[in-house]
Amino acid sequence: MRVALAQTDCRLGDVEGNLADAERIIKQAAEREADLVVFPELSLTGYALGRLTDNVSDISLWPDDPRLAALSRHGPDVVIGLLEDGRIRRHNSALYLSNGALVHNHRKLYLPNYLIWEERKHASPGQHMRAFDTRHGRFATLVCNDAWQPMLPWLAAQDGAELLIVPANSAAKPTGGSFDPAEYWHDLLTFTARMQQCWVVFVNRVGDEAGVRFWGGSRVLDPWGSVVTAAPDWEESLTVVDIDLRAVRKRRHEIPLLADARMGLLRRELERLITESGGD
Repeated sequence: MRVALAQTDCRLGDVEGNLADAERIIKQAAEREADLVVFPELSLTGYALGRLTDNVSDISLWPDDPRLAALSRHGPDVVIGLLEDGRIRRHNSALYLSNGALVHNHRKLYLPNYLIWEERKHASPGQHMRAFDTRHGRFATLVCNDAWQPMLPWLAAQDGAELLIVPANSAAKPTGGSFDPAEYWHDLLTFTARMQQCWVVFVNRVGDEAGVRFWGGSRVLDPWGSVVTAAPDWEESLTVVDIDLRAVRKRRHEIPLLADARMGLLRRELERLITESGGD
């Protein structure tokens, strides 16, 4: 299977322009015989939604918008990020499109709302984490901060995911302190690939938006946690790599870390914690 990492910049609020750029890049990936093209989080809308001016019309999109379906009619499957119009609520969503049809819609589950991040002001969290079948294999999507929640990659792997797709909008040192997002992402992605024994495709954006600079550094890791390809930092790129999904079964057979899940134990302890905390 050949995967293309579309490490792109985008223009805040310019859905039509971003769609045109995405289509151009998908055609380039098709020329390189890619099976799947992955774009960053919110790649059709931009991230700083609170900075949109009053004269900008609603930029949310229906998942069944024909312009989205058209993106996957050039050959490769496509993962694209957008602000989804969910009728009553909006969502930070990543769609998996194939042959002109929507295969899966992942609504970001954990929306940061601290420091410079204000996602809960503009979107509602999703309610489901599901692996899904594609013509290439069984995948799951985790949008940016979702991947920082240890239980979600584990749930995806337990649901049979052989490849985790992680679109992101990760900025360079957003707090101005010692926290280095690139270093954290490196450690996190290595841990996730090793412990869930699956391929991980991480695609981060680049460019400047609302005073924030995005660093790129997209990459693919194998089920042993090794980086098999990486895009450059700070600049747009289309990086193509071949992966073998059979390596997942091989690795999970060699060291069966996921086999003894103890679902009943987890259910009992989660129910206890929910009861004690009064939460959901």
